[in-house]
Amino acid sequence: MNWYVAKIVFRIISGDGKHHAQFDEQLRLINANDEHQAFEKATTMGINNQESFMNNQSQPVQWKFIDVAEINPLNDLSDGTELYYQIHEAPDPELYMAWAHHKSALLGVRNN
Repeated sequence: MNWYVAKIVFRIISGDGKHHAQFDEQLRLINANDEHQAFEKATTMGINNQESFMNNQSQPVQWKFIDVAEINPLNDLSDGTELYYQIHEAPDPELYMAWAHHKSALLGVRNN
């Protein structure tokens, strides 16, 4: 068996759907014999994790499975193994770095 990271994409639709499109990209760890089986398992996870509920404003919310966008093999499971990467181009590098520092600070685990 081999380990894979799968990116599963859902669309989030609230109320009548007249809002900016929202998508949830989830990275899931998959144990499979090969890439095809990993894709099938990730697809099943996506289908099984679709959800409909009422939000706190009594509006319907749907999480609709879109597809499995990526399957990446993991060659090594050890401390510091890279699971995923994405190169992001930002029009304002200072703003992007400030965002990254802000997100880090929200984790609340720094020893200052």
